[in-house]
Amino acid sequence: MSRSGDSCQNTWCSARGSLEAPGLPHGLCLRLGLEFALVRSWPSAHIHAGPCRWRGSAGHGGSMRNRIAPEGVWTRPSLTDTFTAWCNSHLRKAGTQIENIDEDFRDGLKLMLLLEVISGERLPKPERGKMRVHKINNVNKALDFIASKGVKLVSIGAEEIVDGNAKMTLGMIWTIILRFAIQDISVEETSAKEGLLLWCQRKTAPYKNVNVQNFHISWKDGLAFNALIHRHRPELIEYDKLRKDDPVTNLNNAFEVAEKYLDIPKMLDAEDIVGTLRPDEKAIMTYVSCFYHAFSGAQKAETAANRICKVLAVNQENEHLMEDYERLASDLLEWIRRTIPWLEDRVPQKTIQEMQQKLEDFRDYRRVHKPPKVQEKCQLEINFNTLQTKLRLSNRPAFMPSEGRMVSDINNGWQHLEQAEKGYEEWLLNEIRRLERLDHLAEKFRQKASIHEAWTDGKEAMLKHRDYETATLSDIKALIRKHEAFESDLAAHQDRVEQIAAIAQELNELDYYDSHNVNTRCQKICDQWDALGSLTQSRREALEKTEKQLETIDQLHLEYAKRAAPFNNWMESAMEDLQDMFIVHTIEEIEGLISAHDQFKSTLPDADREREAILAIHKEAQRIAESNHIKLSGSNPYTTVTPQIINSKWEKVQQLVPKRDHALLEEQSKQQSNEHLRRQFASQANIVGPWIQTKMEEIGRISIEMNGTLEDQLNHLKRYERSIVDYKPNLDLLEQQHQLIQEALIFDNKHTNYTMEHIRVGWEQLLTTIARTINEVENQILTRDAKGISQEQMQEFRASFNHFDKDHGGALGPEEFKACLISLGYDVENDRQKQTGSMDSDDFRALLISTGYSLGDAEFNRIMSVVDPNHSGLVTFQAFIDFMSRETTDTDTADQVIASFKVLAGDKNFITAEELRRELPPDQAEYCIARMAPYQGPDAVPGALDYKSFSTALYGESDL
Repeated sequence: MSRSGDSCQNTWCSARGSLEAPGLPHGLCLRLGLEFALVRSWPSAHIHAGPCRWRGSAGHGGSMRNRIAPEGVWTRPSLTDTFTAWCNSHLRKAGTQIENIDEDFRDGLKLMLLLEVISGERLPKPERGKMRVHKINNVNKALDFIASKGVKLVSIGAEEIVDGNAKMTLGMIWTIILRFAIQDISVEETSAKEGLLLWCQRKTAPYKNVNVQNFHISWKDGLAFNALIHRHRPELIEYDKLRKDDPVTNLNNAFEVAEKYLDIPKMLDAEDIVGTLRPDEKAIMTYVSCFYHAFSGAQKAETAANRICKVLAVNQENEHLMEDYERLASDLLEWIRRTIPWLEDRVPQKTIQEMQQKLEDFRDYRRVHKPPKVQEKCQLEINFNTLQTKLRLSNRPAFMPSEGRMVSDINNGWQHLEQAEKGYEEWLLNEIRRLERLDHLAEKFRQKASIHEAWTDGKEAMLKHRDYETATLSDIKALIRKHEAFESDLAAHQDRVEQIAAIAQELNELDYYDSHNVNTRCQKICDQWDALGSLTQSRREALEKTEKQLETIDQLHLEYAKRAAPFNNWMESAMEDLQDMFIVHTIEEIEGLISAHDQFKSTLPDADREREAILAIHKEAQRIAESNHIKLSGSNPYTTVTPQIINSKWEKVQQLVPKRDHALLEEQSKQQSNEHLRRQFASQANIVGPWIQTKMEEIGRISIEMNGTLEDQLNHLKRYERSIVDYKPNLDLLEQQHQLIQEALIFDNKHTNYTMEHIRVGWEQLLTTIARTINEVENQILTRDAKGISQEQMQEFRASFNHFDKDHGGALGPEEFKACLISLGYDVENDRQKQTGSMDSDDFRALLISTGYSLGDAEFNRIMSVVDPNHSGLVTFQAFIDFMSRETTDTDTADQVIASFKVLAGDKNFITAEELRRELPPDQAEYCIARMAPYQGPDAVPGALDYKSFSTALYGESDL
């Protein structure tokens, strides 16, 4: 077959002229003239070993141009029958046949039809008239078509064919057989008769009693015919049962099998061959050429079927991987879609217990539900990269997932998930803190409100009492002083009322769930306080109005009342503070409370002295009354705070102080334990965190250096991965310590900058990075093995890539990629600025240009669109390797697959389901039938399928 598609001219020349065949493909040099000379019935001709020439002997007086052999050669009945059967084997494809080869071609109609069938081309429209001129015109059209195929006919004219000249008609048919049935036969650079003979010798070489040396007596015993059939279809012939001494049986067996199973008509007669000393060579060649075409077509069909099977198997495997990706991506995205609303739910609960349950649910999600999804995401990315690599290696278009299922969509959804997750955890912790403070403030509000309400109980009735209207002067004075003491007490309670209002305001700002009842109670206290103020002012005015009518009052009792009231208020405040709840989160806060408490205890001696002084005033009043025989009413008229009350409250204060000490010490112990947990976690985190960071840097360095073969690198990376996985117990220990910290409600840690979230993210990134690096090396091995790239080439590509990857980021920018191409022998011309890696001198520029590579901006932009289809501005090493491998290797193409289908279709522009099921395995045949579009061409038949659009769709050049 032709290797280059060029054409050449072959010339048959002699002393008087030549037969030229211009325009024939190189390697199929036309030896038609030579084959004419090889007909053994022409004794005057002989073969010249030089360039395909025919030389006539001196006895014939010069050259012969397709000169017709002597009359006896063309009048043998066996030759006529053979040529008639050969013509009918082709004419029956058009639904007709001939009976008499001398007569049936006279009008030129069936002759033109025969040429159309065997050539596959259309001849000019024949003339349908019955006149001689019409017949001559038709025959001339046929002869012109033969001449157009490079055959110059001499001594054969249309008039002889129309007149029924048997010699000329058979010579013309022989010329057609040579040109269309024998000329294209080529075996080891030999063609036509020589090629056909060599093919027969090779196919029958293993068989005993068969020695094919020619196309006459070598075939008389019939064993050669049976050997040819048995070599290609052993199930049709029982060769071992044939006998050399029974040639008629052998010949008839071969002729019948060929006609029944190989669709080769019976062109020869067994008795005629056996009864002839020398069988007709042209008849034998004609019949044997039919075997050649039948068996060579089957071999081509088998080769074409194998190619299609290989292509379809790759395509089916890739489709299976695509379906797996789509399913896994859908499941992961559905899980993300369900989880994000749960993480974005910010509806607060009313109690700490409910919020702590939500926090526990979140911890279960982090420990149980999320880790498997992290593995699924990593595996999905690895599967996607592997699929893309296989598609590139099989010259298929890149896999484009369904809308919304891209790797970038999954990464975006995952990023949204992690953002929601982080915000959710922060919200939970803040909400728990808020509820803790709300509970504390609410309890504090209730305590202060209860104390204030207890104090105000009866005060309003007292202020409304009009006892001064019937009191004596001394009583009035006592009432005045008593009222002054009350005002002092009232002023002392002003701070408490302001504190109650401030706490209520803070509860409102923090959105306390029972704010309505708090506001109602606070408003009632404020209204009552305003009423007490108004009543106090009114009573003072009434007492002052009658003060002029009253005389002196006992100053001693008055002094007692004045000093007892603030002291009593101080004791109440002290008891309130000693019973006050406290919440701290650090050791410093509890130590601050202990320090304040110690300071309070240091004031107790002075308070005790004040108490004794007040009690001394009361004792002095009693001593004076007793010494002066004054009869007292039994109680101090200026105050209700009796010495018994002061002593009772003082004892209460003394009892509360050690209780407060105990509570503070317990809290201090708790905070010390929390501090120990912080330090314990920080110690482990400060080891694990830097270890993860170091391993990330080492992986980056390993992926850049890549020493040794790819298999060595892969083994090294897998050992490195196992060492990382073996470190997991340290992370588990850190998780346990973090669990203890969270159970203790510890919210911050000043001893380390690493949080458990940072450690988890770093660990996940570390596992993902090593897995991606291993996958990258595996894909490089696939690329190397599939593309035939040597280890040295791969190392050269890696060295060039690393040299220009200045920031060690694993990707090159456009200018870095351009410089890398230049360093490997390309010249990339840039109108703005020409960069050539580390050298940019004029000499180096001239040297690169001299290499013959000149891509220019347009070509470079094309290359960038291949290596960076997403226009990210970065070229990864895998994309770089894919580009370089495509530059140095070859793969199946759509044109090759189309050519293979055309062989299976018998050179038709369409193929049928029956032909696919006959030539391909069942599953791949059904695969093609389900996906091929109906053929719409003018020569379409019912059920015709378009294999061309199907083949281009396999390689992304069209849509299925």
